[in-house]
Amino acid sequence: MSFIQSNMLNDTFCAIASASREGAISIVRLCGVNALEIAKKLTKKTSINPRTANLSNIYDISSDPIDTAIVLYFKAPNSFNGEDIVEIQCHGGTMSASMILKRCQEEGARLANPGEFTKYAVLNSKITLDQAEAINQLISSTNEKSAKYLAKHLQGALGKIVEEMRFSLIEALSFSEVCIDYADEDLPEDTIARLKNKVSAIADKLDYTVKASLAREGLFQGFKVSIIGKPNVGKSSLLNKILNFDRAIVSPIAGTTRDTIEEQIKIGGYSIRIVDTAGIRHTEDEIEKIGIDYSIKAFNDSEIVLALFDSSTVFSEEDERILNLISSDKNKKIIVVLTKTDLQPLADETKFADFDVIKYNKNEDPSSIYSELEKILDDSYDFEGDLLINKRQIDAAKSGYEEVLSSLIFLDTLELEFFSYHIKEAIVHISSITRPYDNEEMLDSMFKNFCLGK
Repeated sequence: MSFIQSNMLNDTFCAIASASREGAISIVRLCGVNALEIAKKLTKKTSINPRTANLSNIYDISSDPIDTAIVLYFKAPNSFNGEDIVEIQCHGGTMSASMILKRCQEEGARLANPGEFTKYAVLNSKITLDQAEAINQLISSTNEKSAKYLAKHLQGALGKIVEEMRFSLIEALSFSEVCIDYADEDLPEDTIARLKNKVSAIADKLDYTVKASLAREGLFQGFKVSIIGKPNVGKSSLLNKILNFDRAIVSPIAGTTRDTIEEQIKIGGYSIRIVDTAGIRHTEDEIEKIGIDYSIKAFNDSEIVLALFDSSTVFSEEDERILNLISSDKNKKIIVVLTKTDLQPLADETKFADFDVIKYNKNEDPSSIYSELEKILDDSYDFEGDLLINKRQIDAAKSGYEEVLSSLIFLDTLELEFFSYHIKEAIVHISSITRPYDNEEMLDSMFKNFCLGK
């Protein structure tokens, strides 16, 4: 009996597992030691065969029928999460499912906590932590390419990479521990060099994976695009054009936009959040200052920036401030948009030589901007490596990388006790992406080459 099952002997929980809107079918799910017995009471059946679709009436506490449903029983441990599970597939809508859920509670089941069904799948080693997170993000995925990445995670693609690094580090740790125990023995001359190469390769892999994942966070969280510029440069007009409706107030009065305006749109099948910001300039107005602070934050939080400059005016100090801002972060994708191109051009375009430049006026279709955004998104999504899908995983990999770097310092000085300490810490951090590290794994690695009978 597993640890989880021994703690669930008197516990059964239930929930509506389908979306909370009208549809052909709704699903009520029961999980726990009494799931089967509760299902028998609801159906008035003496037995329900596992893994068989059973057409059954569902009855209320007064024996009046609630609905006719398909009842599926998955006997532990051969279920999604390793526990007894019963799924009741009733007619769609909210009423039948709600009545069946209430009936389950009347027979002793409690309402499930968020994510509890999947939690037990992790605790019963049916799936790993990264697969559980992939399930959650796949449900809320907004584009095809991120869904495909997440499907790869469900198949264990990331877990395989983590396990390879974990295995290599455990080997390094076990070797170091043996060397510490037999410190008086002479080590082969190339031993430390081979060990350093092995650990250095893991450091390189971690560094690359973290950087690639940070650069593509928007793949899973949704890319954020901010529109920045000095006041009255055409930011709100451009937002309205992109959205194809008047979302922002357009006025010739500088400082009209005091707050950020955010909308969700799709470009070329990609879901992005586009943000119109207050004009960035020097001002004594306290409210406008707050809006400008929000504009700077929007810039910092965005993966893609549309930086607008008025081509009909001479380059000003305010423009210089915007140019310095967009030049300060080399990791962002910057598109310079020269607005009001239907007027007499006065701006010095040579200042934008380091950026992609699009010329635009408010009477035009913003198709060129759409195309450039789609190209950037295509390039961002076009990645065949293994990506970490959320902040928790990225932070774990970062911490693992830092510990590996620290271990290499002590390997160079042959301080193997400290080397082992940092390698073990690295294993703990990296393992937390998929499954916790067990010290017995290191012992298994140490003794696997011993002869039988030793």
